[in-house]
Amino acid sequence: MKVTQHIENANGKPLFSFEILPPLKGQNIQSIFDSIDPLMEFNPPFIDVTYHREEYEYKELPSGLLQKKIVKKRPGTVGICAGIQNKYSVDAIPHILCGGFTKEDTENLLIDLDFLGIDNVVALRGDAVKSETYFKPEREGNEFASQLVTQISNLNNGIYLDEDLQNSTQTNFCIGVSGYPEKHMEAPSLDSDIHFLKEKIRNGAEYIITQMFFDNKKFFDFVDKCRKAGITVPIIPGLKPIATKKQLNLIPHRFSVEIPDNLIMEIVKAKDNDAVKQIGIEWCTQQSKELVAAGIPVLHYYSMGKAENIKAIAKEVF
Repeated sequence: MKVTQHIENANGKPLFSFEILPPLKGQNIQSIFDSIDPLMEFNPPFIDVTYHREEYEYKELPSGLLQKKIVKKRPGTVGICAGIQNKYSVDAIPHILCGGFTKEDTENLLIDLDFLGIDNVVALRGDAVKSETYFKPEREGNEFASQLVTQISNLNNGIYLDEDLQNSTQTNFCIGVSGYPEKHMEAPSLDSDIHFLKEKIRNGAEYIITQMFFDNKKFFDFVDKCRKAGITVPIIPGLKPIATKKQLNLIPHRFSVEIPDNLIMEIVKAKDNDAVKQIGIEWCTQQSKELVAAGIPVLHYYSMGKAENIKAIAKEVF
């Protein structure tokens, strides 16, 4: 079922969803199931599965020269989605990236997902590889998420890359895209970011999931700006409880997200990470309750494979 249908069928009841990442290469899918099992009591209608593109590593040869090696540390997104749908009978939503894919690669991936009965995808540009400062698309690949959305929409209309195909089948993907309440780190302003977000909606995206935020006012202001810009699709807030002191520096640096001063000071004063984890749970619980009271249709949690703190929040909210 499409995400938009899940929201419509809920009749105003808030829905719980979460995102997982594939395990490191060498681990099996049971580690994924172990992180999902404790959360199934809250009846998630869908679970997102991230996609992690290749990384470049350099290995020193006996000659002293460096050999470039391509490594994919977290493969398995498609297989995990199939496993989730088979085991739990809930919709699994794979993330699809521009980075690391040609348009033909993307088309073939979408065909596989369609054959598996996957009804939803999240279309993302993706980050630059660690060895590059700025994102570079593959040759013959999509450069922007808006172009990726267009390609998926074309497939939904039976338009494939091979124009000579006869009687081609239409796919029926519901397309989600990302939104940034504090703007994307590369955007010159929030208004310009929303301008390009609107382009993704025009090209066929049907819902938005936001980057994490720790101040609900930023989310509500973002939604208000989107609505004034003519964006009418559901906007799903992305939430993450802070769990370690290290994240005070990591999250702003990695995601260009502000952490409120009062939350920062609580964490600074915490005696250890167990105390930080409890602070993060309490803060995210209050965020969640306020969002539910405001009538937000779905709350989406970035679990990072950790179920314990998400479960503690969900028990208080759902």
